[in-house]
Amino acid sequence: MTPGKSGVLLCVLALAGTSAHARSVWRCVRDGTVSLSTAPEPGANCAEKTLDDAAPTLPNLWGSLGTFHGTLYQREQDGKIVYGTRKLPGSVPMQQFTVATPATSPAHIGLGKIGRPQISVYRREFARAAAKTGLDEAWLRTIAHAESNYVADAVSTKGAKGVMQLMPGTAGDYAVTDAFSAQQSILAGARYLKTLEVLYAGDRVLAAAGYNAGPSAVAEYGGVPPYSETRLYIAKVKVLYERYRQALGLAPRSLELAPAP
Repeated sequence: MTPGKSGVLLCVLALAGTSAHARSVWRCVRDGTVSLSTAPEPGANCAEKTLDDAAPTLPNLWGSLGTFHGTLYQREQDGKIVYGTRKLPGSVPMQQFTVATPATSPAHIGLGKIGRPQISVYRREFARAAAKTGLDEAWLRTIAHAESNYVADAVSTKGAKGVMQLMPGTAGDYAVTDAFSAQQSILAGARYLKTLEVLYAGDRVLAAAGYNAGPSAVAEYGGVPPYSETRLYIAKVKVLYERYRQALGLAPRSLELAPAP
């Protein structure tokens, strides 16, 4: 979304009444949906994003790709006028919006080879790691599949190692003493993935982006970084997650958080 396009972020920021050089918008997650607001939304997990007016493009605060449609609402909160994209008690609709993935995003380069789900590989290790961390096993296996295709001695060109392709610093943070131990790698990867899910309030698109590009990159861009590798990775894990849920006999579940109604 370029500054000249109409869209929810532009509407929110134009009405925010913040400084001339930088504006703040809150990204709020609640009940599996994401909204934007000019103040923290009651009952939601909100993170403040500061946007520079001089930036050539605005970050994709939704944290996922695609085109979003919705309504910008006005409400009174703590004696102040607040604007947001979630319909809350007392909210008054102000404007309909359509906002798309920024035009500057790299072209999609395809999903590459995905392969079939493998649910018999390291069955005990994945079941234990999922149980210990409270993670969805299909989600944990999706990341392992995308990262290493379950190769315990895999080493990436960037130095990530093992089934979960942990960088040395991350492995150290989670007490991994043998990066090529499938048991240690899977448990540490599960703990790291859980940390990312908590950090992003259950937003698995952002968790996948953080796992691939690092949380600092997600913070820098206010959402999914505009890296073709990361966007390809997210597209791939979306397909894999659907397949692993089916293979494990689980009900379908989208990776995406839906925009708040």
